[in-house]
Amino acid sequence: MNKAQQKKFDSLYQEHLTTLTLQGKSDSTISAYCYAARRITQYFDRCPDRLTNSDLKEYFANRVKTNSWSAVKIDRCGLQHFYKHVLGKQWRWVDIIKPPQVRTLPDILTPSEIELIINSTQELRYKTYILVVYSIGLRLGEGLNLKIGDIDKNE
Repeated sequence: MNKAQQKKFDSLYQEHLTTLTLQGKSDSTISAYCYAARRITQYFDRCPDRLTNSDLKEYFANRVKTNSWSAVKIDRCGLQHFYKHVLGKQWRWVDIIKPPQVRTLPDILTPSEIELIINSTQELRYKTYILVVYSIGLRLGEGLNLKIGDIDKNE
């Protein structure tokens, strides 16, 4: 990068840093977002304001191969912030990169595991709680908010 471009990047970088600070971002977010701007600048050896969508696609294609999706997402968010708040450009990140959504299933206990939990519980009140929550099929939060009137409608 020549001196003029370096000076422009330094100015944009400082504005990015100031914007993040004024928005009340945490120190770790500021560090990660600023590092994303520095990293892409080093990758292309030019100021990020001169990058095209094809440059961004190339950069993220390389990042996906070498880094985790969480690292790629941090870079994406940092550069999106840079484009929106520093350059005043709209950056359509969905067209460039969209990490896959991972859906995990909740853990489901087998009847033998439930039996082991119930039989291992010594206190009657805890055993009662586990039996009620399990037999009714409640979630933890629902079970914690149970009242006697929810079970016994006579009260």
